Amino acid sequence: MTDLPTARRLLHHAPETIADTVVLDYDARLMRRKRLAGKAGLTFLVDLAEVTNLDDHWGFALDDGRAVAVEPASEDLTLVRGDLARLAWHIGNRHTPCQIDADHLCIRRDHVIEAMLAHLGADLTPVTGPFRPEGGAYGKGRTMGHDHGHSHP
Repeated sequence: MTDLPTARRLLHHAPETIADTVVLDYDARLMRRKRLAGKAGLTFLVDLAEVTNLDDHWGFALDDGRAVAVEPASEDLTLVRGDLARLAWHIGNRHTPCQIDADHLCIRRDHVIEAMLAHLGADLTPVTGPFRPEGGAYGKGRTMGHDHGHSHP
Protein backbone atom coordinates (compact mmCIF):
# COMPACT_ATOMS: atom_id res chain seq x y z
CA MET A 1 0.00 0.00 0.00
CA THR A 2 1.20 3.53 -0.66
CA ASP A 3 0.26 6.98 0.59
CA LEU A 4 0.85 8.41 -2.88
CA PRO A 5 -2.10 9.55 -5.00
CA THR A 6 -2.82 6.91 -7.62
CA ALA A 7 -3.72 7.16 -11.30
CA ARG A 8 -5.77 4.21 -12.49
CA ARG A 9 -7.49 6.04 -15.37
CA LEU A 10 -6.27 8.01 -18.35
CA LEU A 11 -7.78 11.19 -19.78
CA HIS A 12 -8.34 11.81 -23.48
CA HIS A 13 -8.93 15.57 -23.18
CA ALA A 14 -7.57 18.37 -21.01
CA PRO A 15 -9.74 19.29 -18.00
CA GLU A 16 -10.19 22.89 -16.85
CA THR A 17 -7.39 22.66 -14.28
CA ILE A 18 -4.32 20.49 -13.91
CA ALA A 19 -2.29 19.67 -10.83
CA ASP A 20 1.04 19.07 -12.60
CA THR A 21 2.74 17.85 -15.79
CA VAL A 22 5.06 14.86 -16.22
CA VAL A 23 7.67 14.94 -18.98
CA LEU A 24 8.38 11.50 -20.45
CA ASP A 25 10.50 10.31 -23.36
CA TYR A 26 9.21 7.86 -25.98
CA ASP A 27 10.23 4.74 -24.04
CA ALA A 28 8.78 6.03 -20.76
CA ARG A 29 5.41 6.79 -22.42
CA LEU A 30 4.76 3.03 -22.56
CA MET A 31 3.86 1.90 -19.05
CA ARG A 32 1.56 0.03 -16.72
CA ARG A 33 2.80 0.65 -13.17
CA LYS A 34 5.31 3.28 -12.18
CA ARG A 35 6.02 6.06 -9.69
CA LEU A 36 6.19 9.46 -11.43
CA ALA A 37 7.09 13.00 -10.36
CA GLY A 38 5.76 16.09 -12.11
CA LYS A 39 7.58 19.30 -13.01
CA ALA A 40 5.97 21.06 -10.02
CA GLY A 41 6.89 18.23 -7.63
CA LEU A 42 3.69 16.19 -7.43
CA THR A 43 4.63 12.53 -6.94
CA PHE A 44 2.07 9.85 -7.74
CA LEU A 45 1.73 6.18 -8.63
CA VAL A 46 0.48 5.01 -12.02
CA ASP A 47 -1.38 1.71 -11.70
CA LEU A 48 -3.07 0.92 -15.03
CA ALA A 49 -4.88 -2.32 -15.86
CA GLU A 50 -2.51 -3.08 -18.75
CA VAL A 51 0.58 -1.77 -20.51
CA THR A 52 -0.54 1.38 -22.30
CA ASN A 53 0.90 3.76 -24.88
CA LEU A 54 0.41 7.19 -23.32
CA ASP A 55 0.70 8.88 -26.75
CA ASP A 56 -2.98 8.01 -27.24
CA HIS A 57 -4.01 9.95 -24.09
CA TRP A 58 -3.86 13.53 -22.76
CA GLY A 59 -2.83 12.57 -19.23
CA PHE A 60 -3.71 10.89 -15.94
CA ALA A 61 -6.79 11.12 -13.71
CA LEU A 62 -5.74 10.72 -10.08
CA ASP A 63 -8.13 8.93 -7.71
CA ASP A 64 -8.43 12.16 -5.67
CA GLY A 65 -9.84 14.03 -8.70
CA ARG A 66 -6.72 15.90 -9.81
CA ALA A 67 -5.38 15.68 -13.36
CA VAL A 68 -1.77 15.36 -14.50
CA ALA A 69 -0.75 16.16 -18.09
CA VAL A 70 1.75 14.10 -20.10
CA GLU A 71 4.30 16.07 -22.15
CA PRO A 72 6.75 14.35 -24.53
CA ALA A 73 10.37 14.98 -23.53
CA SER A 74 12.90 16.43 -25.92
CA GLU A 75 15.12 13.68 -27.37
CA ASP A 76 18.13 13.41 -29.68
CA LEU A 77 16.69 12.78 -33.14
CA THR A 78 17.74 12.69 -36.78
CA LEU A 79 15.70 14.23 -39.59
CA VAL A 80 15.89 12.11 -42.73
CA ARG A 81 15.32 13.59 -46.19
CA GLY A 82 15.63 12.04 -49.63
CA ASP A 83 13.69 9.28 -51.36
CA LEU A 84 11.28 8.94 -48.43
CA ALA A 85 9.44 5.83 -49.62
CA ARG A 86 12.69 3.91 -50.09
CA LEU A 87 14.24 5.21 -46.88
CA ALA A 88 11.07 4.46 -44.88
CA TRP A 89 11.09 0.90 -46.20
CA HIS A 90 14.67 0.36 -44.99
CA ILE A 91 13.93 1.94 -41.59
CA GLY A 92 10.82 -0.23 -41.18
CA ASN A 93 12.67 -3.33 -42.33
CA ARG A 94 14.92 -2.85 -39.28
CA HIS A 95 11.89 -2.41 -36.97
CA THR A 96 13.11 1.08 -36.09
CA PRO A 97 10.43 3.48 -34.78
CA CYS A 98 9.95 6.31 -37.28
CA GLN A 99 8.00 9.55 -37.24
CA ILE A 100 6.59 10.29 -40.70
CA ASP A 101 6.01 13.85 -41.91
CA ALA A 102 5.16 15.13 -45.41
CA ASP A 103 8.71 16.19 -46.30
CA HIS A 104 10.91 14.14 -43.94
CA LEU A 105 11.19 11.16 -41.64
CA CYS A 106 12.47 11.34 -38.09
CA ILE A 107 14.22 8.64 -36.03
CA ARG A 108 16.02 8.58 -32.71
CA ARG A 109 19.74 9.06 -33.18
CA ASP A 110 21.40 5.77 -33.98
CA HIS A 111 24.80 5.77 -35.68
CA VAL A 112 24.26 2.34 -37.27
CA ILE A 113 20.90 3.26 -38.85
CA GLU A 114 22.26 6.69 -39.83
CA ALA A 115 25.23 5.07 -41.61
CA MET A 116 22.86 2.81 -43.54
CA LEU A 117 20.65 5.77 -44.50
CA ALA A 118 23.64 7.88 -45.57
CA HIS A 119 24.83 4.96 -47.74
CA LEU A 120 21.36 5.00 -49.36
CA GLY A 121 21.74 8.71 -50.19
CA ALA A 122 19.73 10.23 -47.34
CA ASP A 123 20.33 13.78 -46.13
CA LEU A 124 20.59 13.56 -42.32
CA THR A 125 20.20 16.45 -39.87
CA PRO A 126 20.61 16.03 -36.09
CA VAL A 127 17.85 17.77 -34.09
CA THR A 128 16.25 17.60 -30.67
CA GLY A 129 12.55 17.53 -29.94
CA PRO A 130 9.63 15.30 -28.96
CA PHE A 131 9.55 11.92 -30.69
CA ARG A 132 6.14 10.65 -31.82
CA PRO A 133 6.71 7.76 -34.23
CA GLU A 134 4.04 6.14 -36.34
CA GLY A 135 2.12 3.26 -34.73
CA GLY A 136 2.09 -0.22 -36.16
CA ALA A 137 -0.29 -1.77 -38.64
CA TYR A 138 -1.32 -4.46 -36.13
CA GLY A 139 -2.81 -2.20 -33.48
CA LYS A 140 -3.52 1.38 -32.42
CA GLY A 141 -0.52 3.38 -31.26
CA ARG A 142 2.48 1.27 -30.36
CA THR A 143 2.26 -2.41 -30.95
CA MET A 144 3.70 -4.92 -28.55
CA GLY A 145 4.37 -7.57 -31.18
CA HIS A 146 2.24 -8.93 -33.96
CA ASP A 147 1.09 -12.18 -35.45
CA HIS A 148 0.45 -12.63 -39.14
CA GLY A 149 0.81 -16.33 -39.66
CA HIS A 150 4.56 -16.86 -39.58
CA SER A 151 7.48 -16.53 -37.23
CA HIS A 152 10.51 -14.29 -37.63
CA PRO A 153 13.88 -16.10 -37.58
